[in-house]
Amino acid sequence: MTALILTIAIILILIGFVGCVIPVIPGPPIAFGALLLLHFFSDFVFDINFLWKWGIIVFGVTILDFWLQIYGVKKLGGNKKAINGTMIGLLIGLVVPIPFGFVLGPFIGAFIGAYIDERDNIFKALKIAFGSLLGFFGGIIAKIIVCVYMTYEIFNTVYVNI
Repeated sequence: MTALILTIAIILILIGFVGCVIPVIPGPPIAFGALLLLHFFSDFVFDINFLWKWGIIVFGVTILDFWLQIYGVKKLGGNKKAINGTMIGLLIGLVVPIPFGFVLGPFIGAFIGAYIDERDNIFKALKIAFGSLLGFFGGIIAKIIVCVYMTYEIFNTVYVNI
């Protein structure tokens, strides 16, 4: 039974890493699910304080991921239209079957939203749209860091207890 639980946990970790890059899949919460699965259904036990701390960190990084794209657009001069364009572009980019639509969608959406306000300044609209990319990649980096550390803790605990 432990081998089955360990296999499921490894699959969850791998899905968690995929979710770090693809916005629809909540990567860190899925990787945290692997941690909880091992804790509650196997002989591999984690400290309760560790689980609470990392539950809060995972929740915070998940919220931060959504906020970073908006912050990137705002920080580089975008307003409500650019932010709305980013969100609309993200939704369209997820369903349109083009490679990297989840990256290009928010960028194009932010650009269109910013261009509506900055009709005479295409360079400012591009700068604002670049903010969505900065936020997107910042979120990816934060999620990967969290998933790498949780993976380290899982493998460290499994290795020590084998």
